[in-house]
Amino acid sequence: MDGEDRGGRLRSFVVGGLLGASAALAAARRKRPRTRRQSLTGLAAFEEAPCFQETLEKEASEADVSRAGR
Repeated sequence: MDGEDRGGRLRSFVVGGLLGASAALAAARRKRPRTRRQSLTGLAAFEEAPCFQETLEKEASEADVSRAGR
């Protein structure tokens, strides 16, 4: 009975190894298009943010109000 159990484990191990190896080969063969994402750095990254745009608009309107008050 121990020999039968050992054979089943060995067979399961071999089948699992073959499945894992085939999955690794399939993943290695699959080629993904390599696109470089253009990301902004430094302050340029924030210039496109909506909150930065709102700040600019607020500062512009405050400047207009202070100019009108002169």
